[in-house]
This record gives sequence, C-alpha cells and structure tokens, in this order.
Amino acid sequence: MKPIQRKRHAAFTLIEMMAVITIIVILAGLVVGGLGFVTERQAKEKAKVQMSLLSKALEEYKLDNGTYPATEDSANGEGASAILFKALYWDGVSDPTKAAKIYVPELDPAVGKQGWTSGVASAATKISDPWGGEYRYRTATNAAGAANSYTQNPDFDLWSVGKDAATNPGTVSDKKNRDDIKSP
Repeated sequence: MKPIQRKRHAAFTLIEMMAVITIIVILAGLVVGGLGFVTERQAKEKAKVQMSLLSKALEEYKLDNGTYPATEDSANGEGASAILFKALYWDGVSDPTKAAKIYVPELDPAVGKQGWTSGVASAATKISDPWGGEYRYRTATNAAGAANSYTQNPDFDLWSVGKDAATNPGTVSDKKNRDDIKSP
C-alpha cells in the first residue's frame, strides 16, 4: 500500500514572518530618523541663504541711504525684523510717490514662496526664519548715531535663534546660542 501524500501549500512560518516584520520596522525607524536630520539640515541651509539675501539687501540699502536701518540698543534684537521688513520692502511699496526701492521682492506675502512673511503686508510685518521665529537684527549705531553697546560686528548683527527659539547674544558661550545661525 502506498502512503497517502498530502498536498502542502507553500506558506511562511511564523518565525519567517516575524523576521521580515522586524526588518521592516528597523528600516522604517532609520528612514524616519534620517528624515528628521535632513529636514533640520534643510532648515539651517534655508536660514543661511535667507540671511545672505538680507545681508546683501542691507548693504545695498546702506549704499543708497548712507546708513543701515537703525535699531535701538538691544541685546536680543527682538522686534527688529519689522524694521528690516519696513526698510527692505514696505517703504518701496507703501508710497509710490517716493523713490524708495524694493530690496527684497521675495518678502511680499502675497506672492513670496519662501515663507518669510505671512498675512497682509504692513509696516509691522515681521520676517520669519524657517522655524517660525523672527530674524534678529541690530545695528552698530542707533537712530541718534550713538553706539549700540551689544553689537558684535562693526556694521550690524543679523541672526536666527534656531529651532529652540532661545538666545543670549550677550554671552557667546551660553548653551542657548548653540543652534543660533549668524550671518556671514
């Protein structure tokens, strides 16, 4: 008598399935971790490019007007991005009878794709960095011509407080400054 042969269907064992799922989970973890790193690096590079454009525009502004847009004597430069927006964009748009120049047309919230500004443009609009905080700015001299004691560069300081949104520019070695991005 012949032994009865049963037909076996090809299938995966439980061990094989667990091994495949484990490999997929490990690869997914690596991809997600890598995306976070790449996104952060991209934001830093975007901030550097934006600050280069703002620095160039500030130099053009000085050539045309003789001075940089003045700020008060402030250690943290908070609120000064509105001064930048007004000088580099708003003054050229708000009054067409003036011969004011638009130094950074990308600052227009209506058509700008850089995400620097949002909402409706006004004199109080602030320029945002890639993390949603405002760019910080201070000049070496204030509107009265007196020296700003906190300025580190001879002309102006321009920086982003980075992802942690914390800064202490008065103390260079402070931990809050580790992710600050400064203009060249």
